[in-house]
Amino acid sequence: MLLPIHEQGLLFARVQQRLTGRVGLALPSFQSYRTAHSKAGFSRLLAQMGLPQPRTLLVKSARELSNAVRFPGVVKTSIGTASRGVWFVHDAGDLEAALQDLAASGGFVDEILVQDFVAGATEKAQAVFGRGQLLGFHAYRRVAAGAGGGEAIKQSVRRPEMRAMLAAIGRQLAWHGALSVDYVVPDDGGAALLIDCNPRLVEPMSGYLAGVDLVALLLQLSKGETPSAATESRCGVRTHLAMQVLLGSALGGGRRRDVALACWRLLTGGAPFAGSTEELTPLRLDWLSAVPLAITAVVLLAAPRLATALTQAGFGAHLLDIASIRRIEGENFR
Repeated sequence: MLLPIHEQGLLFARVQQRLTGRVGLALPSFQSYRTAHSKAGFSRLLAQMGLPQPRTLLVKSARELSNAVRFPGVVKTSIGTASRGVWFVHDAGDLEAALQDLAASGGFVDEILVQDFVAGATEKAQAVFGRGQLLGFHAYRRVAAGAGGGEAIKQSVRRPEMRAMLAAIGRQLAWHGALSVDYVVPDDGGAALLIDCNPRLVEPMSGYLAGVDLVALLLQLSKGETPSAATESRCGVRTHLAMQVLLGSALGGGRRRDVALACWRLLTGGAPFAGSTEELTPLRLDWLSAVPLAITAVVLLAAPRLATALTQAGFGAHLLDIASIRRIEGENFR
């Protein structure tokens, strides 16, 4: 069985015919995967289906970007994960910095998204589909942010309107396998706005602890089975990732005091961790997971500024860029 948990799914989708019959795999067509993987492709899909998203313009040059942006805004490369290739621009200085980064990285070889910034709560929804039919769904709200655009604390929510939108997207793409979306619930009480899509499951422990096992559904699909639709997950289940809590407490100018306070609250179960369950390093079930957690805590207590280096070291070389994607989708790919 192949279980693509990150961007290798694009490659597997491209060579599905060579894999069929040799290994279990649950993926949609390459065209559908490419649509969901590309921020520009996903934005076009939302526009085509009439689904809500922030004001979005697609540009191909620095001049077009400068003319399209409205402060505050968000600039995104079409390809990017873990918040890479995303710039929040509040003024002309932020815009100039984003333009310089894009020019240095060759960002304008592909489309750039320019969106209005929407103040609100960030939430994520995850789903598993069988040939376009929704089989399992879970949504959660970010209570506290961690590193790399991830969540340190989550709380499960019930979002029937988002379930309906994600079901419609899955039908449109004839999706087979896992699919996740990010969206913003505006502070002004407006409808939720879709802002990103990931053609995979993203941290499915929140759903598991809330009563829906999306991984089990994905494994059944990969084996060629036809699982029954899962029941709805429970609302209000809080979970956390201690590693993200520690990194988040040190990022953005955090001090030793902030890291020490986070350590104490995690150890004692104090607010905001009262009633919360650890996702990544559950010490009672896996005591060895205390080793990387303790090392991270010691390093950050010694030098909180190292949080940035810890989040970036060894990460990124495996991610797809436009050159590798064009090679994979080329007619002569082998």
